[in-house]
Amino acid sequence: MKILLTGASGFIGNRLLHALSDRGCDVVCVSRRRPKQLPARATWTGLDFNHAAHTSHWAAAVRGIHVVVNAVGILRESPSQTFDTIHRAAPCALFEAAARAGVRHIVQISALGADEMAQSRYHLSKKAADDYLLSLGVRASIVQPSLVYGPGGTSAAMFETFASLPLIPVPGRGEQLVQPVHIDDLIPAVMALVLSEIGPTRRIPMVGPEPLTLRQFYAELRASMGIQDRARYLPVPMPVMQAMAWLGNRLPRALLDRETLAMLERGNIGDAGDITALLRRPPRSPREFVRAPERAGVALQARLRWLLPVLRVSVALVWLVTGLISLGLYPVEASLDLLRRAGVPAALGPLFLYGAAGLDLALGALTLWPRRSRWLWAAQAGLMALYTAVITIKLPEFWLHPYGPLLKNIPMLALLWLLYEMEDSRWTTSS
Repeated sequence: MKILLTGASGFIGNRLLHALSDRGCDVVCVSRRRPKQLPARATWTGLDFNHAAHTSHWAAAVRGIHVVVNAVGILRESPSQTFDTIHRAAPCALFEAAARAGVRHIVQISALGADEMAQSRYHLSKKAADDYLLSLGVRASIVQPSLVYGPGGTSAAMFETFASLPLIPVPGRGEQLVQPVHIDDLIPAVMALVLSEIGPTRRIPMVGPEPLTLRQFYAELRASMGIQDRARYLPVPMPVMQAMAWLGNRLPRALLDRETLAMLERGNIGDAGDITALLRRPPRSPREFVRAPERAGVALQARLRWLLPVLRVSVALVWLVTGLISLGLYPVEASLDLLRRAGVPAALGPLFLYGAAGLDLALGALTLWPRRSRWLWAAQAGLMALYTAVITIKLPEFWLHPYGPLLKNIPMLALLWLLYEMEDSRWTTSS
């Protein structure tokens, strides 16, 4: 079977690519970027959806294809990608070209909520493509996934992080309805559709076994990660959530904006009958999302996603507050006296004092900067080690100070070492 797959570098599309290849299918991948790992039975054709809104753009790609699978999608618009182009115009051109070429089956990865009640531009653009496909008279399967959970997924990482918090923030009372589906259930269900020789044209919800409130979902996911403590929640008033969503509209990488909040408020649930029939078993519940051997690692990763930003902010505050204190919050004469006792000539005291204060403020600001080099932590550790060495030689009595100003440098150096080691790891996220 020869299959054309769009979105092969995406979260769902890449898994479909390898699953299809493993089943012996010849897969033609169409995307802007070449997938990082292209199976032996797959080929790649470079085509940008932004420049593929006419049937002529797809005529060559669909020639000789048996099944088309469209797995392209975006959650947020950007200056270079709009819902209308990516979700409607280009897919409609693909579907029409495929129908003209005699493709016998088209599988559209749409979204749960792309229906008559749709209000968000995300859902409306998906629905427009779905409706157009259904009008072409070709066999079509409109796959409508709910929230998709799986390793490497952006939403999965977000939900794991929230579920691992000691106090989980929820919008309002956290009673929004969700029905997440695991990627390892979604992929075989889609595969069953793609490989089936016959079947009706229809919309197919891809959901978990039953609807859950957002609170219940967090509790089940928390249990799935092996976290024993009972989940505790922090209700966030909806006016506050709406303000955060307004801010999210102005941050290009934010997962929360006005539309995603409205979609969450609407609910994201469906009938699990179709996916159960395709899998020949019920889909797994969130309590089964994380396999037992992986629980400790997943829980650790989830905790580090919020612990590392907390540690970074703490380190930044140490440098920023120290710099501000040196600028005059602490008596300047007392600071200059300490410098003289440390061996700094009196004439150079102000230069050393204000220069060090400026350096501290700069290090604090760089620590909060989203784009960091791991060498920032090495520089901070080196400067702190230098301060410690000078004070040890010139003012050794500070080691015996009851407040332990030098002793506290030891855990600080260990913390900087930890941040240095974690900066390039998969657990690090921009704060």
